[in-house]
Amino acid sequence: FASTIGEQLGVAILRDWYADIFLDAEKEFRVRVGQSKVPFGFENLQSSQNRLALDRNDALNSAVKDERDLGAFLYWAPKHIRARFKHLVDSGLKGSGDYGVLALGAYNGQTANRIELNKFPHVIARATWPFEIGNQFFEVGGGGYYGKSTVTLGSTPDGTKVTSSRADNTFTDARAHVTTVLYPKPFGFAFEYNVGVGPQLDLASATILDSQFLHGGYAQAMFKIDDVLGTVALIPFVRGTLYDGSKKFVTNAPKYHVRELEAGVEWQIIKALELVLAYQISERTSDKSYTTQYGHWTRLQLQFNY
Repeated sequence: FASTIGEQLGVAILRDWYADIFLDAEKEFRVRVGQSKVPFGFENLQSSQNRLALDRNDALNSAVKDERDLGAFLYWAPKHIRARFKHLVDSGLKGSGDYGVLALGAYNGQTANRIELNKFPHVIARATWPFEIGNQFFEVGGGGYYGKSTVTLGSTPDGTKVTSSRADNTFTDARAHVTTVLYPKPFGFAFEYNVGVGPQLDLASATILDSQFLHGGYAQAMFKIDDVLGTVALIPFVRGTLYDGSKKFVTNAPKYHVRELEAGVEWQIIKALELVLAYQISERTSDKSYTTQYGHWTRLQLQFNY
């Protein structure tokens, strides 16, 4: 219900609609079929309840808008690691959830709730492992995908009609990423980075080009303080993000330049209620003008969890 279509607010949009088909009695192998999160990255897979920053970073989220698509994904994780994934979420350590130690899959590639526009499904693979070292948890992982994306054509901000370097307006879309996470007990750190190629608008010629290089990621530090004034926890955090590359799902796939620094604190009052105060300094490309804009703002969010 937080979605918008044009100027219409409060639109209900289908997010997840899938079935898990378990292939063994221990439930270590399963196939998830339907619309669900695409296993690319760590923060992309976190729910808003587990994510500290109010928004997902542009660098990896630009790979899969709304984090979801229609597809089939094979997940495998040993039973004790599945239990560890669950613990990292239930204990408030900001885990990503159970998306397997190994993941293989195929999906449409046009992102959630959008019709497939070409005959080339995306294929994806991901591997991750959460280590337990003494009283601490550490996770490392990585993966990538390959596919074809069809871009919507429009006009540049000055009214010039955009053309495509491909007759079918379908372009190579491929990325690889790495992830490292130190869970906050009490200090934590997360780092993710991805590189790849994708379609991108050349503003000078008003033409969408194929296989243009993109890269970016984020680094986040956090500190978890339990039992503050009788509440669950207080978690200060700071995150820096950079991204240079296009967003394939935006009309004309313009190039984005993003440099952001966000500092904030999450207060878990009770398990079902949290308050986040964040201050952000931003330098980013505008969707409408394709120029770099600068700004800073403070945000306050009250969230109910279930």
